[in-house]
Amino acid sequence: MTALAYKSVSDNYISVKEYLEGEKISHIKHEYINGQVVAMAGASLKHNIISANIFALLWNHLKDKSCFPLSSDMLLETSSTQYRYPDVMVVCDNDSSEDDYIRKNPLIIIEVLSKTTRKKDKVEKRKEYLALSSLQEYILIEQDFAEIDVQQRSENWRSSYYYLGDQITLKSVDITLSVEDIYQRIDNNDIQDFLRQKKEQKQQEE
Repeated sequence: MTALAYKSVSDNYISVKEYLEGEKISHIKHEYINGQVVAMAGASLKHNIISANIFALLWNHLKDKSCFPLSSDMLLETSSTQYRYPDVMVVCDNDSSEDDYIRKNPLIIIEVLSKTTRKKDKVEKRKEYLALSSLQEYILIEQDFAEIDVQQRSENWRSSYYYLGDQITLKSVDITLSVEDIYQRIDNNDIQDFLRQKKEQKQQEE
């Protein structure tokens, strides 16, 4: 099932009910914005590796706790007429819903940026996400260079930027992550330079 299969009285509009029913049988994920469905594009290898890295780090930290990470297959209701698929989000056991395919109260949302999604993640989606009363932290991770933007409710959503060699503390789940671990297996110029400098420093110390 594709976006073309979503039909209503008007070809340009479908109801929330039609959208949710269609998503459960669709082979392609779609986000829903005020009656419009938008097909999700495929993600690069770097995008997938970064998402997997931070998911694994969060899962290992939270495995015995009441909160846990979810991957990009989980639908997030940002309002009664808007539904998104964040790359990674952390929810807690009290985020109950009548529909197992939807969450409504994320604690953390993480998006991995690309050239085509950067503006949407930084502006359009940010506005929706920050309006969620449950949200405590919004994290934007670049994939083509090593830079992570962490925005926290406790800091009035001010951006704090982190680079290779830095440590990031996510207050809502009490975890400290290294930027290097988040970019594990990623190959870009920033990573290459960092690893070369790290190797040279180690050799000097020896």
